Amino acid sequence: MLYAITALFALQLLGEAVVHFTHLPLPGALVGTLLLLAALVVHGRTPPALERVGSVLLQNMMLLFIPVIAGVMLEFDNLARQWQPFVLACILGAALTFVATLLSFRWMLRWQAKKVRS
Repeated sequence: MLYAITALFALQLLGEAVVHFTHLPLPGALVGTLLLLAALVVHGRTPPALERVGSVLLQNMMLLFIPVIAGVMLEFDNLARQWQPFVLACILGAALTFVATLLSFRWMLRWQAKKVRS
């Protein structure tokens, strides 16, 4: 389990370093996540330790949002004055996430069906 947590932190740190040195217009955490995806694709399966850590993180995901919610509450006066762009960004972000999830799910179903047929 410690191996998996260390791997996640190392990949996030590597993603931050890549963004810092290449000046990519992306968050370092996103680059780290893409590196994790690439490593999992190359490896071909999810290591059991990483699966357990991921499961625990997903079960406690709401705890990870507390700092973000506190930050939004600190900016409540600004949000009260400029609520339209905030609401629009929330709706568009949710819609894009839904579409990306839908397309990923459909791709995974097709990939799984091809794998079963082979």
